[in-house]
Amino acid sequence: MKKSIHILIFFFGTLLFPKFTYAQVDFNKRPNDDLGNVEDVYQEHFFEALKQKGIENYQRSVDALLKCIKIDDSDAVLYFELGKNYKLLKNFGAAEDALLKATSKQPKNEWYLDELYDVYILQDDMDKAVKTVKQLVKFHPDYKQDLASLYIKAKKYNNALEILDELDKEFGTNEDRDYLRNQVYNITGNDKDRIENLEDRVKNNPEDEANYLRLIYRYSEMGNTKKAFNAAKNLLALKPNSHLVHLALYKFYLDNNNTSSAIASMKTVLTSSEIKPEAKAKVLKDFVDFVALHPEHEGDLIEITSLVSEEKSVKTLVELAQYHLKANDKQKALSYYQEALNEEPNNFTIIKDVLLLQIDLNLDKEALVKSNEALELFPAQPIFYLINGVANNKLKQSKKAIESLETGLDYLIDNPNMQRDFYSQLSIAYKQVNNIVKSQAFTKKAEALTKEQ
Repeated sequence: MKKSIHILIFFFGTLLFPKFTYAQVDFNKRPNDDLGNVEDVYQEHFFEALKQKGIENYQRSVDALLKCIKIDDSDAVLYFELGKNYKLLKNFGAAEDALLKATSKQPKNEWYLDELYDVYILQDDMDKAVKTVKQLVKFHPDYKQDLASLYIKAKKYNNALEILDELDKEFGTNEDRDYLRNQVYNITGNDKDRIENLEDRVKNNPEDEANYLRLIYRYSEMGNTKKAFNAAKNLLALKPNSHLVHLALYKFYLDNNNTSSAIASMKTVLTSSEIKPEAKAKVLKDFVDFVALHPEHEGDLIEITSLVSEEKSVKTLVELAQYHLKANDKQKALSYYQEALNEEPNNFTIIKDVLLLQIDLNLDKEALVKSNEALELFPAQPIFYLINGVANNKLKQSKKAIESLETGLDYLIDNPNMQRDFYSQLSIAYKQVNNIVKSQAFTKKAEALTKEQ
């Protein structure tokens, strides 16, 4: 009988709880009383518990496990399963008691301790969680990082930093631990230790560009521009072929009005295969903003944007369009908006901006086609009915204009400016079909809205 239940546990366990090994229950022992086959009853209750847990009926699973315990409470796995069910029922006190019983029977079982740790986390009991994780660290070093997180939650920041220092020394730095470390520095406001840690990293591993860049960023964040610039120049001296350093250098050059060096750094960034598109987009935006203030460098902007024509993000294209719009070069702005629209053909804002420019530039046929397409995508957007009506009016297709404009008005809610535009266009459309009465009526409606504002 013992053999049969453990074969079944193996198959059930593969599906339900693959991470632990059950303690042995002596099912070969025959009952020495006259109450019947106790082992069979035990098995029946145990597998009923597994079945009920599998169908998420946790209370019935608990009831079945308690029946098993009443028959024979020597198996730690009964308390482990009982604890998990209580946890799922959010009865954390009972879950803790059951799991403590399981760990008392098998103190070196990692899975029992891990489940107990989870119960303490759910109860936000940091002291008990810390105590349990200290036991788990013996099984796997990953738990040591959990310990650092718990120390932060328990406001034991020095303990957290000690653990993180130990892990960094043993395994090297990584993003997760850096995140925890910066949490501590942000909470405590200890910028001095933050900077010292980064300076030590640069000193101990000068070949790592990332350490320099973090240090440059932190110097800049603290307003220590001189140290940040010096760190960037040191990195460039150490690695003259570095592309990443120019992500910092161009900013310093711009701030120091060293335009030629700034442009050279930006060209390096924007043509580099090592630098992510998001970073390039930020650099290009900064350059667009710079040229807006210094239009004499527009030629450099054109040259740079042509160098990265295949890598420009939608965000960058929109920013370039807006720059040219401010410079009153509407045709150029439209070309960038259309390029952005090719990348995101269903972008409502970009479609709207393209249509407004097409109307403004008297590209009425193009506006009519594009507004019809827009209405298929956004059939409840009044702005597209208005633009469609304007395009039809300009093309002397007044009946189509009236149909579009009157439909659009049905979707318009609480927008007096757009409502006035609808009335003005309807006035034009009805005048073109010689319905002077309606034309004048809509003119008066438009004028009335103007007076109200």
